[in-house]
Amino acid sequence: MSWFESLILGLVQGLTEFLPVSSSAHLRLTAAFFEWKDPGAAFTAITQIGTEAAVLIYFRKDIGRIIAAWFRSLTNKAMRSDHDAQMGWLVIVGSIPIGLLGVTLKDQIEGPFRDLRITATMLIVVGVVIGIADRMAARDESGGKHRAPTQRKSLEDLGVRDGLIFGLCQACALIPGVSRSGATISGGLFMGYRREAAARYSFLLAIPAVLASGLFETKDALEGGHVEWGPTIFATIVAFAVGYAVIAWFMKFISTKSFMPFVWYRIALGILVIVLVSVGALSPHAAESSG
Repeated sequence: MSWFESLILGLVQGLTEFLPVSSSAHLRLTAAFFEWKDPGAAFTAITQIGTEAAVLIYFRKDIGRIIAAWFRSLTNKAMRSDHDAQMGWLVIVGSIPIGLLGVTLKDQIEGPFRDLRITATMLIVVGVVIGIADRMAARDESGGKHRAPTQRKSLEDLGVRDGLIFGLCQACALIPGVSRSGATISGGLFMGYRREAAARYSFLLAIPAVLASGLFETKDALEGGHVEWGPTIFATIVAFAVGYAVIAWFMKFISTKSFMPFVWYRIALGILVIVLVSVGALSPHAAESSG
């Protein structure tokens, strides 16, 4: 991998990680469009550490408060009813599905799931799902001619059942093209949560999963020597800087705007990829991974 490739891929990772468009799909497609080697699942997981570092800094006050309350709740029964302490447990509960499936499906994630036909299909299908969820939320927020607006749920309403459903939605993002934020936020909207609440829990829920995946892939890379560390670390730093700016913008965007621009973009990109694969302009299979 060249330094120029790592710069572009780092920019792509930072720009797309928090948007409901699938960063893993965009890394895979960027390499395919430029006829570069597939950066691979290890590169994706390691560079995601950079974007998760942006989450840690952006939500540092929330995270610090949740961790402190959670630890206090281990020895203080009165703290167990505290919302922040409960959020700590709910992040753990919501992380179980992706942890189990990530280990179970590791070979598929690094192999068959990276087929561009699967990626394109997921871009379109999940795009439609996000569109439906967005319309439902907009209808509840605005009401209608014959009904008042519906009060949507906040994170104070989050329980174990909803936390597990959020977690199952997040696990779907193991398939490139799904989008971690797209799946979890749309799942939250279907369950009746406000946009900001669904997004906030989505980003908090991603922290243990992404950091664990990144550290796991880093360990494998150190043992196997199949990652070019210079370009990979550079891409991770670029992803962190760009990702921080994007998450700040996105949290403001979702409070007042519709997800439909992302929906139409996903559908258009998915159709384009299917057409290019069908006419032979793109190979559906990954070129040999860099490393």
